[in-house]
Amino acid sequence: MAVGKNKRISKGKKGGKKKIVDPFTKKDWYSLKAPTMFSTRTFGQTLVTRSQGTKLASDGLKGRIYEVSLADLNQDEDQAFRKIKLKCDDVQGKNCLTQFHGMDFTTDKLRSLVRKWQTLIEAYVDVKTTDDYFLRIFCIAFTKKRANQIKRSCYAQSAQIRQIRAKMCEIMKQHASTCDLKELVNKFVPEVIGKEIQKSCAGIFPLQNVAIRKCKVLKTPRFDLQKLLEVHGDYSEEIVAAEVDRPEEEEPKEEEKAEE
Repeated sequence: MAVGKNKRISKGKKGGKKKIVDPFTKKDWYSLKAPTMFSTRTFGQTLVTRSQGTKLASDGLKGRIYEVSLADLNQDEDQAFRKIKLKCDDVQGKNCLTQFHGMDFTTDKLRSLVRKWQTLIEAYVDVKTTDDYFLRIFCIAFTKKRANQIKRSCYAQSAQIRQIRAKMCEIMKQHASTCDLKELVNKFVPEVIGKEIQKSCAGIFPLQNVAIRKCKVLKTPRFDLQKLLEVHGDYSEEIVAAEVDRPEEEEPKEEEKAEE
């Protein structure tokens, strides 16, 4: 084919090479804030693309779910087997205000509890807290040998398991339906519900390692900023500090130093 016939051959590719831009230059860091029920208030940072046109950065952050170890949130290594899910509900300045969204046990903790020669009993219940959160709470328990027992196994009969399960559901409903979400989370940490189940089921069959192993948030009430701020406290001082910080002005100073 003659070069003169096709004009595009001599010119090369249309448009040429696009400039490669580092995507992190368009992103900002935001601090993650935990509710007051946990001792550590700032538990991490998250990235999001800066607001551009109609696409807001806050929209990209709202609804994000973060999974954190309770050991990090409460500065206590003994609670490392619990994982807490926190959901970003609102953005104030450079702070992401989160709310409790679920709890779970780590896999290794669950595996360490399950053994031979005993019965595993599980129950779950759907409850509504006083502040209109619909939760599904899961409980786990294991049978225990009686004092001075010689027999190797300690299996419970199916009738006893049914009784224990009914008692579990009753106690979980009673605790969850009479308090709000904040109070309920505070009950999960010291295992208040588990201890009560163990005590009340002792007459049916001795139990051990009774715990609320999981909690799911099925439905949340309509978003109320005032209630969220009550859970978090005041961050107004930090927000002002975040706004004053201007990294653009610092760059020319560095150039001036280089010239000197």
